[in-house]
Amino acid sequence: MTLPLSGLRILAVEQYGAGPFGTQHLADLGAEVIKIENRAQGGDVGRLVGPHFFAPGDSHFFEAFNRNKKSVTLDLKDPGDRAAFLRLVGEVDAVFNNLRGDLPEKLGLDYAALSKANPQIVCTHLSAYGRDGERRDWPGYDYLMQAEAGYLSVTGEPGQPPSRFGLSIIDMMTGTMSALALVSAVLGARATGKGRDIDTSLYEVAMHNLNYLAAWYLNEGENTGRHPRSAHPSLTPSQLYRTRDGWLFVMCNKEKFWGIFCDAIGRPDWRTDPRYCDFKARLANRDALTEELDSVLMEADTSEWMERLGGRVPVSPVHDIAGALDAPFATARGVIAEVPHPVRGTIRTVACPIRCPGETLPLNAAPALGEHDGEILGMPGYAASQA
Repeated sequence: MTLPLSGLRILAVEQYGAGPFGTQHLADLGAEVIKIENRAQGGDVGRLVGPHFFAPGDSHFFEAFNRNKKSVTLDLKDPGDRAAFLRLVGEVDAVFNNLRGDLPEKLGLDYAALSKANPQIVCTHLSAYGRDGERRDWPGYDYLMQAEAGYLSVTGEPGQPPSRFGLSIIDMMTGTMSALALVSAVLGARATGKGRDIDTSLYEVAMHNLNYLAAWYLNEGENTGRHPRSAHPSLTPSQLYRTRDGWLFVMCNKEKFWGIFCDAIGRPDWRTDPRYCDFKARLANRDALTEELDSVLMEADTSEWMERLGGRVPVSPVHDIAGALDAPFATARGVIAEVPHPVRGTIRTVACPIRCPGETLPLNAAPALGEHDGEILGMPGYAASQA
C-alpha cells in the first residue's frame, strides 16, 4: 500500500499559520511539500514566533505547522533564483501560496505566469480577502475575520464584551479548505492536461462557516446572538451544567436521549412533565430546567457523571488545554505523536487526524532553513553561494 498522496509534488510559498496548516495535511498524507523560503528574510516568519523554541529558527509554533516538509531557499525576486524556481515548477503538480491577494500576480505565482513553464500546473491561492475586488491588497488575520463575520457576537456569555474563539479557527479551516481546493484542482489537471488558478480566502471561509445561522437570517430574518452557558440556540438541554467539582456539557439533541438522561439522573418524571416533555417545552422553560439540572448534577463529580452517562447520552467533561492533552482517551486514540528531532531527540505533537488503515503516516520534524537545497536544486551549497 502507499499513502494517498504519494507522488504529489507541491511548491509552497507559505508562511505563518493558515497556509502551512493546509499543506501539512498534504505532507502528512504523503505529498512532497517543498517550502520556498527567503534566506535573507529568515525564512518563514513562523520560525520566529515564540515564546518557545527548540533551537534558533525552530520554534514550537513552526514545528506545529510544518512537519514532513522540505525547505529550499530561493529569492523569487532574484533572476537566478527565479530561473531555478521555474525549473522546479516544470517538475511539480502545484504551486501553493498564502500571500496577500495582490502579491501572486506581482511575484508571478499565478497560472498566467507559471503555465509557460508547466501548462498542467495548479496555482492555489490562500489570501485574506481574495485576489480581486477592493480589498485584494489588504493584509488580514484570523481574529479580524472572526470579528467581521459575526463570530464574536455568538461566542461567550450574554451581556459581556464580544469574545473570539480561543483558537485561530479561521486560519485552520481555511488551510484545510485550501488543501481540498489544491487536491481537487490537481485531479482536474491530471484529467484534462490543463492546470488552473484556484482560490480560498480567510474572509470567505469565515462567512461560509456561518452555515445554518446564515440560513436562519437570510430566510427568516433571525439574527442569532449569545445564550447563557454556551447553549444551543434552539435545542435543550444542549449546554453547560454545574457538577459538584466543575462542569459537564450535555447535548440531548435527539428526543430519545432526553428520556435516557432523565432515567439516568433519577428524574424519570421529567419525561412526561409538560414543562420538559419535548424540545418546544424545554426551550420555553430553559432557565427553569437549567436551575433544576444544576441542582441534580451538583450531587456528584464530573467523573462520576461521565461513568454513569458516557456512551448512553452525549456528554463531555470540560477540560482546559492540559486536561485535554493529558486525558487517557487522547492517549488511547493516538492523538499525541512523538517525532524525532535533531536537537531534542524527540518532540511531542498533535497527530494527523486522518487515518489510513494499514499505513503509518510519516512523522518527520519540520525542516531547517534550506535543509533540502542540495537535494531539490541539485547543487550542494547553492543557498550559501547565493546569500
